Amino acid sequence: MVIKNFRQKVLAPSLNLSYDDPLHLIKGLGQFLYDSKGNKYLDAVNNIQHVGHGHPKIAKTAYEQLKKLNTNTRYLDENVLNYAQSIINSLPEKLSICFFTNSGSESNDLALRIARNSVRNKNTIVIDGAYHGHTISLIEISPYKYKGLGGFTPPSYVHEIPTPNLFRGVYKDQSSIEKYLEVFSNCAKKLKAFGCKPTFIFESFMGCGGQIPLPTTFLKDACKIIHDIGGICIADEIQVGFGRIGKHFWGFNYQDVKPDIVTIGKSIGNGHPLSAVITTEELANQFNNGMEYFNSFGGNPVSSAIGHTVLKIIEDDELQKNALNVGFYLKKELLSLKKTFEIIGDVRGEGLFLGIEIVAETNAIKPNPKAARYIVNKMKELGVLLSTDGPDNNVIKIKPPIIFNNRDADFLLNKLDKTISLVSKK
Repeated sequence: MVIKNFRQKVLAPSLNLSYDDPLHLIKGLGQFLYDSKGNKYLDAVNNIQHVGHGHPKIAKTAYEQLKKLNTNTRYLDENVLNYAQSIINSLPEKLSICFFTNSGSESNDLALRIARNSVRNKNTIVIDGAYHGHTISLIEISPYKYKGLGGFTPPSYVHEIPTPNLFRGVYKDQSSIEKYLEVFSNCAKKLKAFGCKPTFIFESFMGCGGQIPLPTTFLKDACKIIHDIGGICIADEIQVGFGRIGKHFWGFNYQDVKPDIVTIGKSIGNGHPLSAVITTEELANQFNNGMEYFNSFGGNPVSSAIGHTVLKIIEDDELQKNALNVGFYLKKELLSLKKTFEIIGDVRGEGLFLGIEIVAETNAIKPNPKAARYIVNKMKELGVLLSTDGPDNNVIKIKPPIIFNNRDADFLLNKLDKTISLVSKK
């Protein structure tokens, strides 16, 4: 309680804490976190620590590079060049130019600048429920923020389309994808009629919107519509990139999308502040318009060395394959739980990016945020860390470090079974 009171005294009140009884964490190792009382928790929600907390190879890399050099980015340095090339090698051929930044928000803000510089207008198509960052420019294009508490009416150049959610969306029948695409196409056509080439920014898998994988072909078809009228497509991979979804290294690959700009962050540095924007040579050259882009710390020697080490760990330890296999097993077992408990309305996602939608037992579509909150807090008591999100805050998010294994999955499933049983008895 003392530390909580101290936090309230010196940190802004808008910075919320997780759980009704907040955790005082003092140590992390692998997929586990430890609090000040000596309790151990299975971390099933911290996707930023992509390859695990306290990874010795990353700690060693940071220490060794810090001893040698850490300066701004105006000097030649092999670390950043080799790292940039490694990222480029994992992306479609035309995505060949990197900008390094320090956070996902910074990357998405820069991506908008690059896109708007090319199309010469601010018109941006966004998906309802999307979250792209916390700067002013990004809150303006994030319905998750501007439609929530403290929100506002977005600028006229922001054009929102319904979330293509086949469980709870506006359209849920067999022709849903076509209906969502029709809405999207009509929006794009209106902008074209006014002489505007729009920017379309999308999360390859929606995170804060409720762990939603977008329907098959939607993104590919939507991007084709944008490209046909000369617009720009930005793939926000900040939550799902780097092999998290298992089958593919990048989320947009799931629908064979060819974005013009890709933004990455969070897991890229395993907790170290690092992010990036990757775009085409054409867009990068257009952006080179006389106004210098400079970032003091983005791509500095230490950040680059850490980022390169993260990539190497993913490859050496076959963690993308692990995310695929463990995620498949976990989702299969969660679907079995769904058959047992009516309170589980939907289980969705890919790899180790999964969501459990909690609903009223008397109404399979009615959100049940109270029960979701209870489940998350009770799971913490039982040694598993989860969180809730979505427009109704009723979706339990599962996005652990991708070193998560079947034994961890079984522990989570066991505690979840016990916890939901308690809810169902209330």
